[in-house]
Amino acid sequence: MLATAVVAKPSTRPARPAARRPARDRESLARLRSRIDRIDDSILRLLVERFRVVEEVLQAKQRSGGAVYRPLREHVQLARLEKLAATAAGPLSGEAVRAIFGEVLSASRALQGSPSIAYLGPKGTFSERAAQAQFGSAARLVPVASIPEVFAAVERKRARLGIVPIENSTEGMVGPTLDSLVASPLRIVAERGLAVRQALLSRAPSLDGIRRVVSHPQSLAQCREWLARRLPDVQAIEVASNAAAAARAARSPSTAAIASRDAAPRYGLRVLAEDIQDAANNVTRFVVLAPEGTPSEPGADKLSVLFSVRNKPGALYRALEPLARAGVDLCKLESRPMRGRSWEYLFFVDLRGAIEGARVRRALAAMERECILFKVLGAYAEARSA
Repeated sequence: MLATAVVAKPSTRPARPAARRPARDRESLARLRSRIDRIDDSILRLLVERFRVVEEVLQAKQRSGGAVYRPLREHVQLARLEKLAATAAGPLSGEAVRAIFGEVLSASRALQGSPSIAYLGPKGTFSERAAQAQFGSAARLVPVASIPEVFAAVERKRARLGIVPIENSTEGMVGPTLDSLVASPLRIVAERGLAVRQALLSRAPSLDGIRRVVSHPQSLAQCREWLARRLPDVQAIEVASNAAAAARAARSPSTAAIASRDAAPRYGLRVLAEDIQDAANNVTRFVVLAPEGTPSEPGADKLSVLFSVRNKPGALYRALEPLARAGVDLCKLESRPMRGRSWEYLFFVDLRGAIEGARVRRALAAMERECILFKVLGAYAEARSA
């Protein structure tokens, strides 16, 4: 039996050159990049126009004595733009909008003579990161050695503003900040939430070589459980800041620092472990400090108050009752011992809502009558985390 030969039928479709599609893609990319260039040109022209208006704003402020830094105005601007981006339903996230326009605002402040900002240094601390997030890359940041020195720098006019941590979501209030607020004439004019991710940094190649861990007391407390599990026999030492801890770790291979991973390249350290904080949602709240006499901005929705009452039954209840009667949202109440006076306490409260209304003013006046010490620390816009 003869085998039947199968002959393939020649294709009538012309062969497509292999290089044609990549060539079309390159042409398409060139057109898209040209569009992007034209859009960037338009953005630049609009930015130039914006900064010309900023120069006019500066002239008006110089005539009227207006402040360069208007935190509530900036807060409203960013919220409006974020909402506008969400309405447009485009690929630009609210976080990206805030980052982009935050830098635009930072450059605008620099054009008007950006205020210097004191923060807990040295470079590489979470305080520095919070300052950068709040004021942008054009801000003039001034590192100081301690939280009380941030207050002193602003009070003595070595810096125009200050930024300090006041509260952590897992470890509570920051004692040195609260103690400084008691005696300081400075006012809180803004707040900023910062997500804190702790890392273990060292020159050692592994955890086996670590004999001591150094960090700020708050950071050590935030990582207490992790340290107990992974480094149970290692000595924990408190220092003034996380960056100071990184500097100390850089001098000894048997020392590790708890700090931001951003501090590792600055101090020549390895990142031995990341995200070692015990709570996944670890946020530190920072407040911006301004000199006494800084005018309040209309529209603030948060108020912080410090007070003390007589040591007798019902005194705290009577001090807070006017807030309850007025329907004021008391979102935080914290007590702290008064320095030099055993078993007497200061109370810190945060109030939320339409704090400028007559109803709230009457409630605060009634509250003050029940207190032996009463101090409004500041009115400002409620923060969001960065």
